[in-house]
Amino acid sequence: ALLACPCNVDRMSLAIPGLVETSNNLAIVKSEGRKINVKTLMRGSSDSAKYALRDAIQSALELGGAKVRFSGGYSGWQPNMDSDILKTMKQTYHKLFGKEPEVKAIHAGLECGILSTNYPHWDMISCGPTLMSPHSPDERLLIPTVEKFWNFIKEVLKNIPVK
Repeated sequence: ALLACPCNVDRMSLAIPGLVETSNNLAIVKSEGRKINVKTLMRGSSDSAKYALRDAIQSALELGGAKVRFSGGYSGWQPNMDSDILKTMKQTYHKLFGKEPEVKAIHAGLECGILSTNYPHWDMISCGPTLMSPHSPDERLLIPTVEKFWNFIKEVLKNIPVK
């Protein structure tokens, strides 16, 4: 059943080239007597694609005789590369630093997914100072980027279009 369980990249984004849309990580396999507990972590920017992956995982494991229970998780978030706030931030960045910002989407669990569940009408982006090796024992923040980011955000807040 584990061999049939979808693992790793499941689907790539059709909207953003090179972006993973859904994936499943076989995180923990633990033997306890005659029972095996398996924990996976699904990520996805599309809730419907995550549900399809969840169903495939459940089917594979149940066909092998496993009992399946899902818990936790958070909503996906699809970035809007044409959003008004992103346009404002790009213009502000160019004005402050004289170059185009690096704008990219990443395959990770972001607060935007959680917030968009309750506030689907919000125009959101996720941004911050430079992190190196996030979510690893080597994670670190590049201190000089904090002040640069703070000044940038203050300027963005002055330029947000009124709706």
